[in-house]
Amino acid sequence: MLSAIVQTVSPNISQCELTFLKREPIDYEKAVSQHEAYCALLEKCGAKVNKLTANVDYPDGTFVEDTAVVLDEIAVLASMGTESRRGEIAAIETELAKYRKVVRVPPSARLEGGDVLALGSTVFVAASTRTDRAGIAALRKHLKPFDYDVVPVNIQNCLHLKSACSAISDRSLLVNPDWVDITPFAEFNVITVSQDEPYAANAIRVNETVCMYAGFANTVDMVRELGFKVATVDISEFLKAEGGMSCLSLQFES
Repeated sequence: MLSAIVQTVSPNISQCELTFLKREPIDYEKAVSQHEAYCALLEKCGAKVNKLTANVDYPDGTFVEDTAVVLDEIAVLASMGTESRRGEIAAIETELAKYRKVVRVPPSARLEGGDVLALGSTVFVAASTRTDRAGIAALRKHLKPFDYDVVPVNIQNCLHLKSACSAISDRSLLVNPDWVDITPFAEFNVITVSQDEPYAANAIRVNETVCMYAGFANTVDMVRELGFKVATVDISEFLKAEGGMSCLSLQFES
């Protein structure tokens, strides 16, 4: 069964880390309501949602995807790219240890889950402002016993790899080509987002449904017209915090 770990929204979310966006007010109550709708959508699509509260004091704690890379055989705990987030890992380790053998990226390296896209036996990973080459090397070392092929991807002008690219089926990717080099994805069906919706490339697949932000109407319509089953939700407050659909949950088969 597909499981999704989520973390309740911090009252301190307005103090979140920002790299590419200018700070603007975040409505905490609205963010809480949007997060509840997001969780309800995951459940409607067949995921078992596990809501954590342990990291509620961390402004970015609700962006739980960044804390780990979870594959069928192992969970690799991240080494967060900003000091303000490094305390989030302990609670996530406790939770993931219920499902997987857990290993750590060394504290001298940097790796965040938002920079990792696993597709079958291939794991794409990008160096970013939050992930460095030492973090990629550590991930490769941990996955080597399980025969994963770790493939570097170049990104620019965005926070994470999944800001620019996400899987909406086993063979199809939703991509903003202005932010990611699509060369490593030559074997996949690459679907380009609407030019006026650059952040629309961040979507999630929950079982057979592609879940997207409702505000990216042009890209949503395009994905539907291509034959995908699409569901939408409003996450506008999280976009202000440089978050997206994938950031708000850590998904894996349990």
